[in-house]
Amino acid sequence: MTTAASTPKGERRRAALIEAASQLLAESGFDAIRHRAVAERAGLPLASTTYYFDSLEELVTAAVEHHARLELVQGRQCLEEARDRSLVDLVLELLLGPERDDREADAEAVLLRYERLVATGRRKYLRPLMRTLSAELDHLLLEIFARSGTPVDAAELERLVALVDGAVVNALIEIDPDPRAVAGRMLREALS
Repeated sequence: MTTAASTPKGERRRAALIEAASQLLAESGFDAIRHRAVAERAGLPLASTTYYFDSLEELVTAAVEHHARLELVQGRQCLEEARDRSLVDLVLELLLGPERDDREADAEAVLLRYERLVATGRRKYLRPLMRTLSAELDHLLLEIFARSGTPVDAAELERLVALVDGAVVNALIEIDPDPRAVAGRMLREALS
């Protein structure tokens, strides 16, 4: 990171660029994060992206981390507020994102999420960050299972996450209009 963001104005501008890049990532994936698109979304001059970030990779990394950390905060809030929500619903929200009211919009959001996850594997510079974020997600999931009265160990959690991932990918391949429901059914069966 350049030292330009060390002033309050610089910190606000850098944060606005990260937020804009994070929104673009969530809406359209990695290919949407371009200097011009990020600057326009943030309402800042084009040169600001290269002023506050040494490379596009640095901006992408910041966007991925920002987006993932927001999701982890939302997951923690779900856990704290989850008095009358099922274990399966909580786990699916963490793994697939918040459920949207419109089934088609929800399926599209799940598809975008999995496209992002797969595309992350092609970006070697993101691997250390993704390992860290994955460990934090696993920790939160383990806490959800423990609080629900269904504690699992790390190996069982890995199996359950793989089951959900496989169910979602299979539903997306088959163009199932509701991959969340498919994953929920598989997870319920595995937990019963």
